[in-house]
Amino acid sequence: MKAFLKFIAYALHPVFIPLYGSLIYFQVTRKYTSLEMQIGNLLPIFILSVIIPIISFLILRNIGIVNSLAMSTIKERKYPIYISIILLFMIIYKVIPNNYTIELYYYFIGLVIALFTVLVLLFARFSNSIHMVGIGSLIMYMINLSVHFEINLTLSISVLILLGGLLASSRLYFRTHSKLEIVGGLLLGVTTQFMTLNYWL
Repeated sequence: MKAFLKFIAYALHPVFIPLYGSLIYFQVTRKYTSLEMQIGNLLPIFILSVIIPIISFLILRNIGIVNSLAMSTIKERKYPIYISIILLFMIIYKVIPNNYTIELYYYFIGLVIALFTVLVLLFARFSNSIHMVGIGSLIMYMINLSVHFEINLTLSISVLILLGGLLASSRLYFRTHSKLEIVGGLLLGVTTQFMTLNYWL
């Protein structure tokens, strides 16, 4: 069970959430998207949201700013969030406009708002589970896509909710967050995606 919960935590790590959302969009969209357009979005998103944050983490650890992947202190958490916000802005302003898709654009806007809120709360000495912010964003985004394209995604949404429950159990099992931080993170992810609905639904 311990190994399984650790796998869930790694598989649903926040760095993968932008890419997962993008993959989900291209799987469910009813709009024509060429392979070239898909690669034009997915490859830069993969590099900017996964590869560069991993490299940045290794650099931060080597220079002593962060001590571990858990980033257990508030001070440690701030720097990766700064980097993530900058990289998400790069995706919004440099990647998506080249192959513009309004659904992806506002998905990333929601992610930026969520991370910025997490950062503000960190300055107020309150920590949210960024893992739960990520899965909450992904669940709400899939619900939004289901309504937007009028597609029945009940099974997929149910699987995501189940994974969200396993992720929450993982964070509690390893004592990386309190129940309040987990619930707060989940609500923040759901709320920030919901906030973007008026602009594209």
